[in-house]
Amino acid sequence: MRHWFSVRTISSGLSTSIDILLLHLMMLCTPVCAQQNPDATELMSKVIASRTYNDLASHDFCQYDKYAKLTLSINDITPQMFELPQYSNQSWLINQVEVCPYNSKLILPVSVEETASQRFYRKSPHDENTVIRGINTASINDVVQKDETLNAVMKDVFTDINLYDDQIRLLRHAFTSPIGKDALAFYRFHIVDTAYVDLDKCYHLTFFPYNQHDFGFRGDLYILADSSWQVRRCEMTVPRQSAVNFVNDLQLTQEYSQLPDSSWVLTVDDMFAELQKAPSLPSFAVVRTTRYNNYSFDELPRRLFKGKQTEVTDPSALMRSDNFWSQHRQVQLTSAERFINAFASRLQKGNHFNAGMFVVQAFVDNYVETGTKRHPSKVDIGPVNTLFTANYIDGFRTRLSARTTANLDPNLFLSGYVARGWKSRNNYYKGEITWSFNKKDYLPREYPRRTLIFHSTYDVMAPTDRFLDTDKDNVFAAMKWTSVERMMFYNRQQLSFEYETLWGLKSTLRAKTERDTPAGDIDFLPFRSTELYGELRFSPGEGYMNTKQRRLPVNLNAPVFTLGHTIGFKGLLGSDYRFHMTEASIYKRFPLNSWGKMDCRLKGAVQWSEVPYMLLVMPEANLSYIMSENTFELVNDMEFLSDRYASAIVNWDLNGKLFNCLPLIRSLKWREWIAVRCMWGSLSEKNSRHLPSNTFSLRSSTPYWELSLGIHNIFKLFHVEYVRRLNYLDLPTAHKHGVRLMLHMKF
Repeated sequence: MRHWFSVRTISSGLSTSIDILLLHLMMLCTPVCAQQNPDATELMSKVIASRTYNDLASHDFCQYDKYAKLTLSINDITPQMFELPQYSNQSWLINQVEVCPYNSKLILPVSVEETASQRFYRKSPHDENTVIRGINTASINDVVQKDETLNAVMKDVFTDINLYDDQIRLLRHAFTSPIGKDALAFYRFHIVDTAYVDLDKCYHLTFFPYNQHDFGFRGDLYILADSSWQVRRCEMTVPRQSAVNFVNDLQLTQEYSQLPDSSWVLTVDDMFAELQKAPSLPSFAVVRTTRYNNYSFDELPRRLFKGKQTEVTDPSALMRSDNFWSQHRQVQLTSAERFINAFASRLQKGNHFNAGMFVVQAFVDNYVETGTKRHPSKVDIGPVNTLFTANYIDGFRTRLSARTTANLDPNLFLSGYVARGWKSRNNYYKGEITWSFNKKDYLPREYPRRTLIFHSTYDVMAPTDRFLDTDKDNVFAAMKWTSVERMMFYNRQQLSFEYETLWGLKSTLRAKTERDTPAGDIDFLPFRSTELYGELRFSPGEGYMNTKQRRLPVNLNAPVFTLGHTIGFKGLLGSDYRFHMTEASIYKRFPLNSWGKMDCRLKGAVQWSEVPYMLLVMPEANLSYIMSENTFELVNDMEFLSDRYASAIVNWDLNGKLFNCLPLIRSLKWREWIAVRCMWGSLSEKNSRHLPSNTFSLRSSTPYWELSLGIHNIFKLFHVEYVRRLNYLDLPTAHKHGVRLMLHMKF
């Protein structure tokens, strides 16, 4: 519930160092001629100083009702479109078109979602809770994507904003608030005149960033002309010169109203955006309409804050009657929004539409459905990008994969593949059965995951394949910057149990037995290991969106803590070794205002026992030209092995802050990227005797370092990095530098 209430805690040491660095850089990037209006500076200083008093978080308790409507429309429909022959007999399509009040263009609404909720806040001990009373959706998205990806993306990108936060999260970026603590250093303010908002006399100010290519707003503030320095109304947009992608227009409006006890509260929060990926593609209009009412600051009963769950959905939320919505709908639906379901039904009857959706789903979802609207898909074919690939052992390799969906059974799921290596003439397989203890809408991985999974696999892999964040048979991951000749055949049977809570804690328990056999240029005695693995993962505030391929976190600002331990049992099911290994990691993102964001990840592992080198700690190396998060890009295949290991990876996305200061470069809207990767390791004497050739251990006094300098947002699509290895260059396996790339689309 970050809209109103946030705990502003910053690590003093790290924050101070970063603030000093950013202050010096800001002085370099701020035009010398840009000076503040003295009167406006004095007024805004008072507004910023009074934020704590005016923020609702200053109350001991608070509750209010919220109504939100999110509408997605095809933008800029022209009358000439309906003169085409294919639309001559489709008057129902014309009737769905209406005029957008924000840009006066014709639009075609295709998705609308309403949410009625109630929010509760307690200052001490700090706690927040949201109860979703009702949800009402209508969308042709049910035809295009049954996993509600589009709506999830819209809600994440166009999230609620709190003007009283120092940084406003919007479009998955951090924007400096015009009344934040850094506002006077980032924005230039001017007093226009006094004006009235309804019957309230206000000072009217305009503001815009010193450098309008940065991620910031421009707009108008209306401040009450009294001693409260309260924001009465705020109108904001993104400067046309801004480096934000795909946004042709953005309008934000917030209004505050006074309660009988003289408190000022947010009552109106509207947002409009025109989005377009490329000039040749259609544009979309997104309207988010939000209203707040029924504020109360009375003491709240403790039962409202029982448990760790911060958001609860009423079991009847999706089945609310028209009478419920007549009471809670604070902004009426338009005519086109009311008839979206009927429009979608007519649209499905077109053969061209259905054929087009089949092609779109195959490439976008990476899966092909085998059903229809009347008979929903019970089996999906895919992933499509694993149909063919190549590796050192198999040469050309083909694979056919499939999985069942909740349309067959909402609790029981089957998946698997069969594959053929045409050079090796080997056949491979994987069969998996999943039982979900909570019913799913489409796939077993939907949040929260509470599943029991058994799978049996026989296949071939490189040891570093375990670090890929995609399927090892992904055809794009097969493009390697080094020859991967060390591989192994594995025959694995695994039973795992996963349980996720709605407040960020996930527990995993996994039992596995596996026989590994060398393949290619690797030498070890075949062995079997039987192990039990347990892990706790805690990420308070993290949420997910579901897609056909995977689920994606929607709040990367949430910290992530993991702790896991593996026990190997000698003699159990023929296991050859007994061992203990412990792993732990911490991830945290630090927003840096207009200077982008910094992602930090620390990881450590200890192998406590004497084991063959295949069971030692291996650094997370990426051997593909396609970048992978949280991996080392220039560590060769099994180059370093340790039984004591620690790594640190820091990625700084500057969001074009430096390039925006360069007159010619800033027109390209490129964005800078800096990454530093470091690892330390050591190998005890008991495990150092059996290392194979071209495999080394790190010197305990000398950590390994590599540096990446990158540019992303090239043509709004590509991310390219130059990677430089800084030490251990004397090793025969060392690669001094390289270039990595990936597709990366961001606002």
